[in-house]
Formats: sequence, structure tokens, C-alpha cells
Amino acid sequence: MKEEEVQDMNAQQDSSMNENQAAEEAEAVTDSGSLTAEEAGEAASGHEEELKKLQELADEHQARTLRVQADYDNFRRRTQKEKEELAQYATSKLVTELLPVLDNFERALATPSAGVDAEAFIKGVNMIFRQLEGVLKNEGLTAMEAVGQPFNPEYHQAIMQVESEEHEEGIVTEEVQKGYLLKDKVLRPAMVKVSM
Repeated sequence: MKEEEVQDMNAQQDSSMNENQAAEEAEAVTDSGSLTAEEAGEAASGHEEELKKLQELADEHQARTLRVQADYDNFRRRTQKEKEELAQYATSKLVTELLPVLDNFERALATPSAGVDAEAFIKGVNMIFRQLEGVLKNEGLTAMEAVGQPFNPEYHQAIMQVESEEHEEGIVTEEVQKGYLLKDKVLRPAMVKVSM
């Protein structure tokens, strides 16, 4: 029986210790709860200030972004307008250089045909043609040399094949229409007849 009494006493002591411990913990929680509420108030006001600063920073970044976007839109519109103007007036330099050629053709056509020597007229037209050729050459226009060259579809447009004893197969034998290069780019391929 002693053992049972000892166990009962131990159980009573454990339960009283548990009750004391629970009371101490509850008191500590209550004490810490009141401190936490004060600290929570301070923390909340600190968070509000930090939130306000972050909001101001976000607003500043938003305003910057809108300004950059507006600047980009203005830049895009300005460059588009410049491109359109450039495309519209890109040929003005060439046309200005061709005006004297046009004037010379008008003078040649205005001469009375009855009193003009045919040879002098042809000589004048040849001079105008050379003047026109010089203006176009200064702009980078060159005529292709096609006859006797191997057929190249990048430079030549074959309109027919002909039998030829003097040329081997695939050689341009005749140029029907001249081809032209503008600097390094094919402006118009040459229309040619090719040997077979």
C-alpha cells in the first residue's frame, strides 16, 4: 500500500506542478501580450511610414515610366515623319540635275525642222544624251555588259534561246534591252537571248 500511496502523492504533486506551471505560463503570456500590443502599435506606425515611403517611390517610378513612354512616342512619330519626308523628296537632287537635260531637249525640239541640218541636229541630240548619261553615272547608274557573258539569272532575264555556232551553251548572244546597276544593286535585269 505504501507504493500506491507514494504513486498517488506523486500524481498529486505532478498535477499541482502542472497547474502552477500553467498559471505561470498564462501570466507570462498575459504580460507579454500587453507588451506585444504596445510593440505592435509602434511596429504598425513604423510599417505605415515605410508603406508611405514605398508608395511615394512607386509613384515616382510610375511618373518616370510615363515620361519615358511619352518621349519614346514623340521620338517614334518624329522619325516616322522624317522618313516620309525623306522618301517624298529623296529624288529632288536627281531631278534638279536632270532639269538642264530637259531644257536642252526642249531647245532641240523647238528648232525649226526645215532650216536645220540633220547632221547638226543628231550631233546636238548626242550631246544631250551624253549629258543625261553623265548625270545618271554620277548618281551611281551603270549599264551592264551582257553580250558574251555566261547567263546569270541575277543579272539577266532570258526571253529566248537561240542556236549559236560561235558561242557555247549558256552564253548571252544578244541583248534585247539593256540592264542597269545602281551602285551594286540590280535596278533592271538585261533582257537577253541565250545560246543553247
